[in-house]
Amino acid sequence: AWPGLSGATDAAHEDSVRPGRLLQFPRDHGAHPGAGIEWWYATGWLDRANAAPIGFQITFFRQRTGLAADLPGRFAPRQLLFAHAAISDVDAGRHRHAQRMVRWSADERAADARALMRDTDVSIGHWRLMRDSTSTYRATMAADEAGLQLDLTLRPTQPLLLQGQAGTSQKGPSIAQMSHYYSQPHLAVQARLVLDGKASQHTGTAWLDHEWSDSLMPDGAVGWDWIGMNLRDGAALTAFRLRGPSGGTVWSGGSYRARGGGEVQSFAAADMRFTPLRTWLSPTTGARYPVQWRIDTPAGAFEVRAVMDAQELGGRGSLAAVYWEGLSDLLDAGGAPVGRGYLEMTGYVEPLRLG
Repeated sequence: AWPGLSGATDAAHEDSVRPGRLLQFPRDHGAHPGAGIEWWYATGWLDRANAAPIGFQITFFRQRTGLAADLPGRFAPRQLLFAHAAISDVDAGRHRHAQRMVRWSADERAADARALMRDTDVSIGHWRLMRDSTSTYRATMAADEAGLQLDLTLRPTQPLLLQGQAGTSQKGPSIAQMSHYYSQPHLAVQARLVLDGKASQHTGTAWLDHEWSDSLMPDGAVGWDWIGMNLRDGAALTAFRLRGPSGGTVWSGGSYRARGGGEVQSFAAADMRFTPLRTWLSPTTGARYPVQWRIDTPAGAFEVRAVMDAQELGGRGSLAAVYWEGLSDLLDAGGAPVGRGYLEMTGYVEPLRLG
């Protein structure tokens, strides 16, 4: 199943998700092992001369298993760490992805896998995402089975974007259904990419999310649809909805920040509307994903179009749930391109389980 909650009862108070909690940095860049689920999620694209961009994703998940913190032994699996990575080579029409999973005792001194609390530094073997003293993120991964190696340097060009109300994002009608959530849009990218032994250097643009929660899914939700978009004028757009089994919206939200890193406009659930325009049928799983959307927000109406239909991750027998995660273009109501980013869709193969 998707990395998720396991009914743990030993959550540390300082990591619990609660209204009015003020995020403190750099501490809240780090791991929150008392919270049930957490992820650090970097997506973006690499520019190429006279060719379509290459999309990339690298995500680290942390899941609390529910085993008591005082269970003896450094091999006690108090936490699970997952990592996913993918490359969307648009011109080649090929989507490559790889994943890793390990048990973790929650000992920050562990050499093979860990998630540090003081700042972003999460690793599984040779896969790593960390943030240094200059606020620059560095990500590395290599997957021989996918013929893929990626080394990223992600430098902030704008202030942090605190989602929801000062970093507390509501995901349903109950006070329990919330997360602490911030984004880092418009990251400047320098990358070294190796595909099938052929290395290339690129620049590009990225988006980074860090989110942690104890109970993310409201009753009746089977999955979600989400976008994080870097607009050409420097603005940032986030939109999401929790989706019911019939395709209707259970809850929705998002934000818009104009260029320059000013005030964040948060969207109320009643102000959002997601309308699928075109779907793609996965030949692997049989899931039908909307790969083109109209999204109406208080900041305007937009259209989201996948740059390539086949960007599904996982598959039958995967370590985690199957989901669609892909590079997409953002257009305004008149059809003009205004931005680019990632679209994520979960729960289309089977209901997403976060418990």
